[in-house]
Parts: sequence; structure tokens; C-alpha cells
Amino acid sequence: MISAMTLSSATTLATTILGMTESTFTALHVLLSVIGIASGLLVVYGLLSGKRFDGATAIFLLTTVLTSVTGFLFPFVRLPPSHVVGIISLIALAIAIVARYPLHMAGPCRRIYVV
Repeated sequence: MISAMTLSSATTLATTILGMTESTFTALHVLLSVIGIASGLLVVYGLLSGKRFDGATAIFLLTTVLTSVTGFLFPFVRLPPSHVVGIISLIALAIAIVARYPLHMAGPCRRIYVV
């Protein structure tokens, strides 16, 4: 079970996500986001200057996917706008990953990847 209620040592109920407290999981989610933003800025610099930063690109794509995926693990009742953005983000990232890796940015895939 991904999310479960557990009894903490203070005899209060605490929500856990993937075995972490909600606050620890939130910190992990935010850390992934910050790493994604920082590596993304480096990738954009590379795109503008004609340099390839393959490592930063892989880190950007991985942490951005993980940020979107972890966002879906937070408890919710109705589909919030953040989840709609997450779905759109994951679709765009899937297209970028396919254009970047299996298709090696050949032909029109280069433009698709950049956009």
C-alpha cells in the first residue's frame, strides 16, 4: 500500500507515503524539484550556447519526471489543477525523452525536443 495510516510513538495518527512521513516526503518532492530546476537552467544554457550537457540533461529529465510522479502520491480527494499540470508535464517529458534518446534528436526530433 502506497499511503497508509500508522500509529506514531506519540499515539497520534500520521500519514505515511512510501514509508515516509508526509513532511519528509514533501521535502523529497521539493528537493527533486530544485534539482530539476537547477539542471534545467544548465540545459537551457547549453541549448542557447550550442553546448551539450548530456549529464545535466539526464538529471533534468529524471528529476522532472520524478517530481511529477511524486506529486500524484500526495493524498487528494478530487483531481486538483496541479495533477492536470502533472499529466501534461509527463506527456511532454515522454515526448522529449523519446526524441532525445531513442530517436537521437534526428531530423524533426531536434525541434520537438527543444520545444
